[in-house]
Amino acid sequence: MANYPTPHINASPADFGKTVLMPGDPLRAKFIAETYLDSPVLVNNVRGIQGYTGTYNGVRVSVMASGMGMPSMGIYSYELYNIFGVENIMRIGSAGSLQEDVHVRDLVFGMAASTNSNYARQFGIPGTIAPVADYTMLRTAVAAAEAHGARYHVGNILSSDTFYDDDAGANEKWRRMGVMCIEMEAAALYLNAAKAGKRALALLTISDHLVTGEATTAEERQTSFTQMMEVALDTAVRLEQM
Repeated sequence: MANYPTPHINASPADFGKTVLMPGDPLRAKFIAETYLDSPVLVNNVRGIQGYTGTYNGVRVSVMASGMGMPSMGIYSYELYNIFGVENIMRIGSAGSLQEDVHVRDLVFGMAASTNSNYARQFGIPGTIAPVADYTMLRTAVAAAEAHGARYHVGNILSSDTFYDDDAGANEKWRRMGVMCIEMEAAALYLNAAKAGKRALALLTISDHLVTGEATTAEERQTSFTQMMEVALDTAVRLEQM
């Protein structure tokens, strides 16, 4: 492991659990820690990126924000995997649906993360790599979702570098290829996990529908996506017991 603390995480490897849940929003990390974890401890607050470690059903679990976008996720996931010894990172965030049968508040598991980003170029791969989730994490999380009676979908998602895209027809092109939804971090997480030999999964809640126009508020996204949070925490417990 490299030296710690880093410019972004003022902690030591002992401060983190084996599994870290990563919402984009620091306030969502705070909400999860205060709502679900027993004896949560704030282990990082550099640049307001809050990270907590506590226990859930007797298992040590961490939750820390990633910030928005692949550059931010790239930094935090790289450091957690390679410097702080974390084994599993689960992105838990919001996404915009592209498919009519993927409804607001449905859960989506990103089996693969297509992207319009150039993030993978740094690895010098002589071709195109497909960023994919870890299968063990995926099947474990799906089992947890089924135990919760959740409505869920598994498949391809899009990790986009652009929230405001100048190409007005871009979403329709992705929709026609069966991509379920758009978010902004998973592809970088999956690529970092692949390089580090670690596990990663994106578990998303649909916050708005890019076809029908249905949407949730910022406050709802921060505090009401509790089914996703509970499925993610149960997944962390199941992974620990393997």
